[in-house]
Amino acid sequence: MKKLLFILGMMCCVLPGMAKHIAGGELFYEFVAANGNSNTYKVTLRLFRECSSDGPLLENEVVFVGIYDLATLNLAQSVQLNLDGGVNVISLNTSAIPCLVGSPDVCYQVALYTATINIPVNANGYLLSRTGGNRTANIANIAGSSGTGATYTTQIPGTSVISGFNNSPQFKLKDTTLVCAKKKFTLDFSAQDADGDSLSYSFCDAYSGVRNDAGALSQPYTTLLPYISPYSGTNPLGFNVTINPKTGLISGTAPDEGRYVVNVCVSEFRNGKLINQHRKDFLLRVQSCDIIEAALPDKITNCNNYFVHFEDLSSSSAILSYQWTLVNANGSLNINSTDPTLDFTFPDTGRFTVSLTVNGPNGCVGNTSAPVLIYPGFFPNFGIAGDCFMKPFTFTDSTTAKYGFIDSWSWNFGDSLSGADTSHLKNPVYSYSQPQSATTTLIVTSSKGCIDTLSKPTAVLGRPIINLPFHDTLICSIDTLPLFAAVSGGTYSWTPHYNIIDTTSATPLVYPKDTTTYIVTVTQNGCINTDSVKVNVLDFISVKLEPDTGICKTDVIQLRPVSYALGYRWSPAATLNDPTVKYPLAQPLVNTRYYVLANLGKCQASDSVLVHVTPYPQANAGKDTLICFGDRAQLHASITGSSFKWTPTSSLLDVTVLNPVAGPSTTTAYVLSVHDTLGCPKPMNDTVIVVVQPPIHVFAGRDTSVVENQPLQLNVTTSDDGATMFYTWTPSLGLSSTTISNPVATLTSGIDSIKYTVRASIAEGCYGTDDIVVRVYNMRPDIFVPSAFTPNGDGKNDVVRAITTGIQKFEYLRIYNRWGQMVYSTSDPSVGWDGSFGGTPQSSGTYVYITQGIDYNGKVVFRKGTVVLIR
Repeated sequence: MKKLLFILGMMCCVLPGMAKHIAGGELFYEFVAANGNSNTYKVTLRLFRECSSDGPLLENEVVFVGIYDLATLNLAQSVQLNLDGGVNVISLNTSAIPCLVGSPDVCYQVALYTATINIPVNANGYLLSRTGGNRTANIANIAGSSGTGATYTTQIPGTSVISGFNNSPQFKLKDTTLVCAKKKFTLDFSAQDADGDSLSYSFCDAYSGVRNDAGALSQPYTTLLPYISPYSGTNPLGFNVTINPKTGLISGTAPDEGRYVVNVCVSEFRNGKLINQHRKDFLLRVQSCDIIEAALPDKITNCNNYFVHFEDLSSSSAILSYQWTLVNANGSLNINSTDPTLDFTFPDTGRFTVSLTVNGPNGCVGNTSAPVLIYPGFFPNFGIAGDCFMKPFTFTDSTTAKYGFIDSWSWNFGDSLSGADTSHLKNPVYSYSQPQSATTTLIVTSSKGCIDTLSKPTAVLGRPIINLPFHDTLICSIDTLPLFAAVSGGTYSWTPHYNIIDTTSATPLVYPKDTTTYIVTVTQNGCINTDSVKVNVLDFISVKLEPDTGICKTDVIQLRPVSYALGYRWSPAATLNDPTVKYPLAQPLVNTRYYVLANLGKCQASDSVLVHVTPYPQANAGKDTLICFGDRAQLHASITGSSFKWTPTSSLLDVTVLNPVAGPSTTTAYVLSVHDTLGCPKPMNDTVIVVVQPPIHVFAGRDTSVVENQPLQLNVTTSDDGATMFYTWTPSLGLSSTTISNPVATLTSGIDSIKYTVRASIAEGCYGTDDIVVRVYNMRPDIFVPSAFTPNGDGKNDVVRAITTGIQKFEYLRIYNRWGQMVYSTSDPSVGWDGSFGGTPQSSGTYVYITQGIDYNGKVVFRKGTVVLIR
């Protein structure tokens, strides 16, 4: 009982520390002083806890911060931070929001934990990390959020990054923004930097964590939170929420109701160089609520026609009524409507004002207004002059405006490899970095507030593509060769001007006397490209075929001439796959001489080769056969050839003959391989299979005894139950049949015993035998029990059992000691009592038995007596 109370007491102490309560945190530092080769910093951890949390209080939080070398991540120091100034509460008084629908709760407890550290100045810098604490449970964008911890980090840059000291940024306390599910919101996540460094904001992955109440971990904990798709560290609130990289303002349409981990990284730049990455991890609570509000664009401009569709851009769901007002500057236009939307066609151009008032429950009112500019006749357009990426493109604005004048241009030339492909000039000039299919976009505005975007495809051509059919060729010195340089358009120039006709054509003729490389230069749309053709010149050619050879009949051989010729003509063509190629495939069925005429232009040469054709050797291993297990079979093979070989040889007698004797123990395939010396080097194989019938195991039954004239049912079993068996019993004396598996034996007086032998065979002649001995007693059915036994383990008379004659069913044998306790019982006459009870040998003495059975006539046979156990 005391042990149980101790365990319960320990659980009371441990469970609160493991409860889920942390709602976010930020680890930051402030430079205090320089001390020679070391610096002093004040390190602060700011932790958040939801006011409604039932987890541990922030007053009881144990905080250790590890200080790690930023390059090696080895632990340099472990410091404990202490609570500084108690716990404060930041909250949003939602009751003061008169047009709020719902009862949201925005309240957080905030605590600061601080310590002063002194660390050596080094080149690498330091990573500060606090790992521990469990996050609040049921987080919507995290898998298994009931078990995730939290890790908060920041960095102190080393001397390789900055000279002097640094203060980390500190995020502002703007965490009480009301965020309603599926509603638009803004949340200020900006930070301040005491050094005036430039800051850039982005969403980033948050870290999980483990508890470390006893000190910092030896290595920083860098396991990322397991986000649930479609959420991620860089997309923590869905695709409809973004963060402004310059201001840190988070805005968009909130996701479904729930708690979401939002981790913002602020990159700190000094003189354009990244020196630190700082982080704040916060649990944003998205609640079920709504706000009565009206929303319109900052400005409504129509520069296409006079029609405008007005609608409320707010997402408020509790609006009860709408009031639209549309007026112009001089009051000549005054339109009112109570419809949810307003469609209006303006009578003329000009500047107007639209106002919207919405009413909700409890007298809540929202209103807004926006200027409306109507100046149709604004048509953006531009032209593109340019073709090749090697020359600048000229872009000319041709936008027209009926009212006002064009006052700004924003070009994006769509260069895929350039980060400086923009301009604000009216008619810019731009050179592309490479050939590509670009898209040029122009955003143009007018003095009347018109703005429009126009995009056009821009084909930036590369060097002209020269399609040469070959780059290296041969001609005979007495020939002329046409060259081909197919290009769509452009001009051509071939060099050198040596034995060439028409150097400005795409298809000049050349007749060099020595090997020459001709270079073509193509100019197209200002782009230039070159390519070349090497023309090798031969005064004559030769052709050489391999020596005469031989093949096996029906085989294929490839003819391989050695020659520089470009054209070939083979004969006879009937047994060739293609008589015009250099390396044809030949399949002659008789001895054939092949001739080849090779040419290079007007130069020619010839040769021939004789292919001898030899039939394959013939092999006939004989017919498959079946033998009984233990038998042998003689193989009968025949061949046409000069030599043969049998495999395998282990179960063959005399493998040097074509008719060896096979005696396998299992089914075996014997392969006969035949060779000859007539010119066909390939063997011919044939296979004969000797199927071995497994041995047939026969069981006629255990030897038994009967009384005279008692019918005895015999029943033979075999190992091959699936085959059709033929049975023969001998002798036939007393049997009802000698050709079935289960005859009945009835033996009369005058016979002491008889041995029956049964032979079981299959159609193929394989067989097995067994026998059974039947003893015959000249008495009536009875059960006998010996009067004494000696269980001394000598193998003689060690057990006492019942002996039956004429008993068709043995029911029991029971043995009792002198106190009437049953020490043994069985219904199997083949087993007996070994003189023990419960594993303990019984003492010598007299024991009583009773036994009973049913004889073959159906009568009960009961016997009772004594048996003496002798030790």
